[in-house]
Amino acid sequence: MIVGAHDAGPLIRSRNGFWLAIPTPAAGKSTRGGRITPCEWERRTGLRLRFICRRRGPSLLVAEGRLNTKGRAVASRSKTGRGLTTVPIFLLVPQVKLRKRLDLARDAERAIDTVPGRIVEGWADR
Repeated sequence: MIVGAHDAGPLIRSRNGFWLAIPTPAAGKSTRGGRITPCEWERRTGLRLRFICRRRGPSLLVAEGRLNTKGRAVASRSKTGRGLTTVPIFLLVPQVKLRKRLDLARDAERAIDTVPGRIVEGWADR
């Protein structure tokens, strides 16, 4: 199934039909080591995400905060709001088309074309 998906270049849609949330580098990593989800990001940072709908390009989930030295969005400790910026945390797209990474038909043709030569090599040695 996985090899077939890489051969065809699948179309990925969200489970419930709304959006796929693609984390930006400002989102950071999940505590489990994979990609972080919007719920986990809000719970971990304590900041609320705001939806920004755009006509061109992907919609965004942004947070009001500041970027730390590692480039991650964090809450601003300043009471005056110094250093606050609107940081895009997630890109929201309805679907993603992955590029085709394998061409099994081409590789199979190459393998079939080399079979007669290998038979002759093995035959000539005996």
